[in-house]
Amino acid sequence: MNGLQTIRRSLGYGSAAIAAAAVSYTTYAAVTWARYGRVHPERFPRDDLLDRFLPCPEVDECHRIRVGAPAAATFAVAHELDIQHSPVVRGIFMLRTLPSLLRGDPLADSSRGLLAETLAIGWGVLAEVPDREIVVGAVTQPWEPVVTFHSLPPEEFAAFDEPGYAKIVWTLAADPLGPNESMFITRTRVATTDSMARERFRRYWAAFSPGILIIRYEGLRLVKAEAQQRTLGEPAHH
Repeated sequence: MNGLQTIRRSLGYGSAAIAAAAVSYTTYAAVTWARYGRVHPERFPRDDLLDRFLPCPEVDECHRIRVGAPAAATFAVAHELDIQHSPVVRGIFMLRTLPSLLRGDPLADSSRGLLAETLAIGWGVLAEVPDREIVVGAVTQPWEPVVTFHSLPPEEFAAFDEPGYAKIVWTLAADPLGPNESMFITRTRVATTDSMARERFRRYWAAFSPGILIIRYEGLRLVKAEAQQRTLGEPAHH
């Protein structure tokens, strides 16, 4: 009887946790949908490289973490990062790639590193400051079942206005705070090319941004751990 009570209690706790997670997700998605497009220019520091390509975003997300490593070392780690070292990220990607698995499509090889894999699936480098910052961009329709990324020459990106697309740029950057300390920053901006694309991306962002933000935060953690391990010679705990 005690064993049965324990099982029932465990099932009750599990159901409550699932219900709480569902409520939290629904609330976050609703708030994200309602706040979409309300970007305050003063919220984050200026980024002149980003402003060249997407100066008036509908989404502007910035995430950062202080790292006990030189800026060049931090940037190199971010460049080469295998984000799927994180079990959490692997789980999210597994859910996102489930339709592809069911269709029998080949899976991407994440072992090439974050930047190499991003470029391999269609993104393009828009600008780069060696050992400090890189800006990557693409035009795409992420709400479609099969997502394709299209790179553009840097001089054409800002002016691109073909209807039905989202223009996305993101950065990897490492700002020096001292000889052995830096700030790792990743930033994402999005703008759409017409009202239909805006509504479609708005729904997409409300639904999927929680998982995307989890991936961003896991990336920060992994970069910090690996950069400090390389600098201090200590094991990195993934």
